[in-house]
Amino acid sequence: MTETDKRDYSETLNLPKTEFPMRAGLPKKEPEILARWEKLDVYKKLREQGKTRDKFILHDGPPYANGHIHIGHALNKTLKDIVTRSMQMQGYESNYVPGWDCHGLPIEWKIEEQYRAKGKNKDEVPINEFRKECREFAEHWIDVQKKEFKRLGIEGDWDNPYLTMRFESEAVIAQELMKFATSGQLYRGSKPVMWSVVEKTALAEAEIEYHDHKSDMIWVKFPIETAGGNDQTAVEQLLDASVVIWTTTPWTIPGNRAICYSSRIAYSLYKVTQDGLPDDNWVQEGDLLILADALAGDVFKNARITDFERLRDVTADELATLTCAHPLAELGLGGYDFDVPLLDGDHVTDDAGTGFVHTAPGHGADDFEIWMEKRAELEARGISTAIPFTVADDGFYTKDAPGFDGCEVITHKGEKGKANKAVIEKLKEAGNLIGLGRLNHSYPHSWRSKKPVIFRNTPQWFVYMDKALNGESDTLRSRALTAIDETRFVPGAGQNRLRSMIENRPDWVLSRQRAWGVPITVFIHKETAEILKDEAVNKRIFEAFKSEGADAWFEEGAKERFLGNDFKADDWDMVTDILDVWFDSGSTHAFVLEDRSDLAPKRKVDGGKDYVLYLEGSDQHRGWFHSSLLESCGTRGHAPYDAVLTHGFTMAEDGRKMSKSLGNQVFPQDIIKQYGADILRLWVASTDYWEDQRLGNEIIKTNVDSYRKLRNTLRWMLGSLAHAKGEDVSLADMPELERLMLHRLVELDEMVREAYWEYDYKKIFHQLFTFMTVELSAFYFDIRKDALYCDPASSTRRKASLFVIDKLFNCLVTWLAPMLPFTMDETWVSRYGEDASVHLEQFPEVPSEWKDDALAAKWAKIKTVRRVVTGALEIERREKRIGSSLEAHPVVHVTDADLMAALAGKDMADIAITSQLTLIDTAAPAGAFTLDDTKGVAVVPALAEGTKCARSWKILPEVGSDADYPDVTLRDAAALREWDATHATA
Repeated sequence: MTETDKRDYSETLNLPKTEFPMRAGLPKKEPEILARWEKLDVYKKLREQGKTRDKFILHDGPPYANGHIHIGHALNKTLKDIVTRSMQMQGYESNYVPGWDCHGLPIEWKIEEQYRAKGKNKDEVPINEFRKECREFAEHWIDVQKKEFKRLGIEGDWDNPYLTMRFESEAVIAQELMKFATSGQLYRGSKPVMWSVVEKTALAEAEIEYHDHKSDMIWVKFPIETAGGNDQTAVEQLLDASVVIWTTTPWTIPGNRAICYSSRIAYSLYKVTQDGLPDDNWVQEGDLLILADALAGDVFKNARITDFERLRDVTADELATLTCAHPLAELGLGGYDFDVPLLDGDHVTDDAGTGFVHTAPGHGADDFEIWMEKRAELEARGISTAIPFTVADDGFYTKDAPGFDGCEVITHKGEKGKANKAVIEKLKEAGNLIGLGRLNHSYPHSWRSKKPVIFRNTPQWFVYMDKALNGESDTLRSRALTAIDETRFVPGAGQNRLRSMIENRPDWVLSRQRAWGVPITVFIHKETAEILKDEAVNKRIFEAFKSEGADAWFEEGAKERFLGNDFKADDWDMVTDILDVWFDSGSTHAFVLEDRSDLAPKRKVDGGKDYVLYLEGSDQHRGWFHSSLLESCGTRGHAPYDAVLTHGFTMAEDGRKMSKSLGNQVFPQDIIKQYGADILRLWVASTDYWEDQRLGNEIIKTNVDSYRKLRNTLRWMLGSLAHAKGEDVSLADMPELERLMLHRLVELDEMVREAYWEYDYKKIFHQLFTFMTVELSAFYFDIRKDALYCDPASSTRRKASLFVIDKLFNCLVTWLAPMLPFTMDETWVSRYGEDASVHLEQFPEVPSEWKDDALAAKWAKIKTVRRVVTGALEIERREKRIGSSLEAHPVVHVTDADLMAALAGKDMADIAITSQLTLIDTAAPAGAFTLDDTKGVAVVPALAEGTKCARSWKILPEVGSDADYPDVTLRDAAALREWDATHATA
């Protein structure tokens, strides 16, 4: 046969054939896929599919509608989408209803910023006009965020999301509040709360962040006025002494009402013995001071005293008898001539300060708690327990801080006012300041204004945590703790975190002194201060809000309208505070889960099988998880959720926090524009999201590379399946290699289903990625390319391989669809047509009879030998002694009997992708190739002998044996004969 007579065999090969592009082009392709989903109405079809199924509801924690989405939003929404898609594909009805938090300070603050820029005064604008601007602002950003979330591939009811500002929502939120009022859980009290002077409102813990702050610190003497005990000498000695406190908030001194000590701390009476001190020195020779022994040295150092003497112990019993004078009492300012008692407090330590804690019950949680705890005892001693309101909402001192008129603690700009300096000067004047300094420490700031906050005693609305409800042991706290025990937490540490917060939290503050929100819809009797509890009034409020929104509360004549004819408007005060937005979002279970007919779960607590999951960042243990738990437990007696799933926060690539100033922010819009949403989703799926994650250019590039490998594997499968005719092959007729792949599908199916239920997406992705790139592309597909391309069409081996690839394709594409919805749907459509969508499929049922552990163990041994062979061939290639592995004829020495037994009857040349291979059970000669971790296997490389097949490129002596096809192997000759017969012209 001459060169010109040689036949072109390419048309006879079953090479992969597909229009599925190698280059994804996701930024352009994904919007087209979104449009196709809209056209197919995938969301509606999913709901129709799930009508009779048990429900798995991921209830959306609402983001604020106040700006473009950031990387945290992208992480959060993608995780939620993976949850709902995976549960839908496992047989649940998993309807995702997105929502938005529309009220509260974030939006109000933005409108106020606009006012300030225009020189406009908010107080001169009618409240409902201001509220209208807040509503319009929220509506704008809802539309923006909705488009951005949809671009991420999030499937949900985008045409009918829930909004906390929707009239029906506001009506239910008010109704939930009125339930607390009617059941006696709501009360008006006064407590120190974290107060933002800049924003003029109380802040919840969730609205606080901590930053470094420089504070004034002072050491102050409280002269002892009275002392008790049987030892008159000791008593008289104490009456000449002072108790010393230390504080970093000098401005709270006018609010001081007590000093706390600890019976666990050792205290002593100290005398200053240093002579020659200047007359103007704050501490003089002979001064007697009571201090904690562990801190006395530091105190004297800060008072610039080097010589002092410890006179004697001062016992806890002695301290309990003491009363002191207020350090400003002698100045004649008025209002400070009262006794300052000493109280034993568990919160006192000797870690820093003096061992005594200055106690201003209007300016600290611990201060308030011990003051209220000791109230009866103090009143029995004739001490007034009234808590002063020393600081107004604008940061200025009130009349309860005489002598400091016109002084601000913090200015309206969030800057330090003159209060500290004024108090320090008065203490100097009174002769009761002994030390002064500055301290850099972590201090609470508003998360919006980024300005320091203060603890300030204010009238607020609270819900009791420990009031008996239906029996002495049935309290909101006990209900919440029981509910936590009944809830699944992923990761598990979240349970202890939330439990600790509930165990230690004070009463729940609901009120905010703002304008944009749902009002606290209660009336207070002017004389008795009782809360009006009337069903007719409550119903009028609910119906009005349902048709007009919460603006109805602020309309002219609202009081008369709601009270009706049964109550005189002049007898009642109408509360104008609004609800904290955490109450709004904490009530979403009432107006979303319960009120929507397409959700309405019947959970285990209701005697059903439906399941509700809450998923948010780990900060929501003190936010949405927390408020939702309290709201539901207070009104329904149980948690609104069955499980709580949390994710960490996204850091920059170097582990630092992302910030504008550092220029290390990563924006989801940029990633989508350059690479596509599936690349961002791949990062989410593959990262350990339970902890804080990292993201940056290099990490994205790594994910792009992983995506490319996955796509190429899928593309090859599509190309190979173009030749499939849907022919089944029985398990008994299948080669072992195909049965091994089916066994792996069983194992992977078990892993995938379990891991999706455990929300362990990184486990799923990494195991499937490794399977596709290592076990399939680099092993099974690599081995079977020869059979798929070159075997006769009637070949059982080829048919079995196509059957297996079909099963692999269906499993892998559906399993990955929740993570990579665009790419998997594009892949599915490429095979099944434009009217199909992988998102309408279920995870395939994988037959359990495919599992074969003994076969897997056997092939683990075969792979061990193969690895040594491929290692030897790699060196041959590198040294250019061979080009491809088909040029080789390795001689493999196997002295391990177990390994040799596993190889019995196997075509190792086919498995090692060589033209020939010889197995020998004797020891190898010196210089043979071995691997250190594989004993009993050695390889002596050699070149294949024979002629190269013009069709399959194998080198075998048999080439030329078939006279009709003299330039191919016998297998290829059989394939050609079959092909020619099929394609012969009539």
